[in-house]
Amino acid sequence: MQDVRTSESTGNDLRAEALSRLKKKRDFRAHLFSYMLINLVVWAVWGLIFATTDIWFPWPAFVTFGWGIGLAFHAWDVYWRSPITEEEISREEARLQRR
Repeated sequence: MQDVRTSESTGNDLRAEALSRLKKKRDFRAHLFSYMLINLVVWAVWGLIFATTDIWFPWPAFVTFGWGIGLAFHAWDVYWRSPITEEEISREEARLQRR
C-alpha cells in the first residue's frame, strides 16, 4: 500500500490530518457526554414515575439501547476505522472512468 502523502507536502498534510482526527475525537466526546446526560435524565424521570405510580415497564432502555448503537458506530468511525489509502483512491478513480 502506498501512502497518500508526498514528501514535499507531508507537513501540511499531517497537520490537516491531525486537526481532522482531533475534531473527530472532540465530536465523539461531546456525543458521549450528551448520551450520558440525556440517559441520566430519562432514567431519573422513569425512576420518579416508577416511584409514584404502578408503571414498571423500563421504557428508557429503548433510548439507551438505540442511541448506544449510534454511539458505538461513532466510536468505530473515530478510533478503529482505517484511513483511505492511495490504492483505494486509484481503484475508485478507475471504476468511475469505466462508467
